[in-house]
Amino acid sequence: MRNDAVRLIMASALVAFAAPTAPAVAQEAELPRDGAEPPGEDKGASENMRVLSHVELGEPMTVSDVELEQDLDRPFAYVGRMFVHGFDVIDIADPGAAQVLYRWRIEDADLHQGTGMMDGKIFAHEGRNYYVQSTQFGQGGADADLGAVVFDVTGLPDTSTVREVARIRYADAPGGFHNIFNYKHSDGRPLLITTTRGVSANVYDLPAVLRGEDGLVAQIPIPEGMSGLRPGQGYHDMYAAFDPATGQDKFYGGGAGGYHVFDISDLGAPEHLFSVAGIPTVPWGHTFTPSPDGRYAVGEVEYQYAPLRIFDLGPGQRGETKVISRSISAWTADWTNLQHNHEVRWPYVFVSGYEDGLWVFSLEDPENPTTVGHVDTYPGAPGVGMCSDRKCNGNFGVDVRNADGLIVGSDMSTGFWVLRMEGFDGWKGADHGMPDISSVQDWDNGPAPREATD
Repeated sequence: MRNDAVRLIMASALVAFAAPTAPAVAQEAELPRDGAEPPGEDKGASENMRVLSHVELGEPMTVSDVELEQDLDRPFAYVGRMFVHGFDVIDIADPGAAQVLYRWRIEDADLHQGTGMMDGKIFAHEGRNYYVQSTQFGQGGADADLGAVVFDVTGLPDTSTVREVARIRYADAPGGFHNIFNYKHSDGRPLLITTTRGVSANVYDLPAVLRGEDGLVAQIPIPEGMSGLRPGQGYHDMYAAFDPATGQDKFYGGGAGGYHVFDISDLGAPEHLFSVAGIPTVPWGHTFTPSPDGRYAVGEVEYQYAPLRIFDLGPGQRGETKVISRSISAWTADWTNLQHNHEVRWPYVFVSGYEDGLWVFSLEDPENPTTVGHVDTYPGAPGVGMCSDRKCNGNFGVDVRNADGLIVGSDMSTGFWVLRMEGFDGWKGADHGMPDISSVQDWDNGPAPREATD
């Protein structure tokens, strides 16, 4: 059964939605719509943003992150379902008529404690397609040591072919994996990088996991002396990318002390390169995403009033310093709120802005970020959410399909959204003088194949 606190949150959210109040948005325009009508009142949107579809998924406060397949021949999105302990697959073959294709819920859901399913990521290996769903169950209930469940989804849209193929457990620090990131390493292996309840991020060899092995091949620590105001805490979110300039696989992690960059080319010996730390009001990092060339990065800190900060990583990447202690600029949709997860498709940053909805800003001039577009996905009352000290409701996750520029968002209370931004018809790094590097992986070729290190 859900605990009393969770029931109170969901009841409060339902009351709030009975009489929605739309947050004010500067320069509101009539929201262009195709497909299903959004719930509640008309909401603000910039004139260059179009809602193609909206799918309500269930009770408020049960929707978490979203992952979008990149192959146009695989038009599927995956949405984590916290508290109800599962995930939904959305068919977007027709972006103007998105619909739920498949739902999965863990067995004996009422015996599981905590938020449950949070982050999800796809990967491909040896001609098959997989979806990894992170889990975060509390002690005192079932599966407290479970971190992720792996599914073979190759046969979609035939839902009868979806099957669970592995479960990843980590008993050393029960509580599961809050966030995960799938990365194609330059040695050829698809990897799963995870947060844990401990002080390190775990790295798993996914082919080994598929073979039924433990698969744990590396642990990336919080650098010594970087625990800041959160001693004993580990990472909250992470990103990994190949650096063409140095030939290194690099890990970018937000966690205790700030943001940390490691060379993970040799998974047996991760090397700390530098940190973004010692910044006033930034005792820890939430999400940390670099530009395709690794020169700049967007950093989030999860508290109300905190903007997204922009950092120049150049001195650290060149080996000139071990600590970068200042930002060069910042951006926010509304200073009274806070922004959440983000995807970088240089120069654009796509932001899931909680109560502010889904936003896009440009880093064409990194010292002067400019807002590009927005859609308000959250019509509920402000301050009604799952966090006692900040505004945690509304747009939770965002993803972008590079092939055609399709944008999807997951709103904690209103469900799944499919959007387009005028003039954004796809993304390639070369079009912007950048390497073709983003959170999207080339599962067939990898960044720069070489012999494995183990």
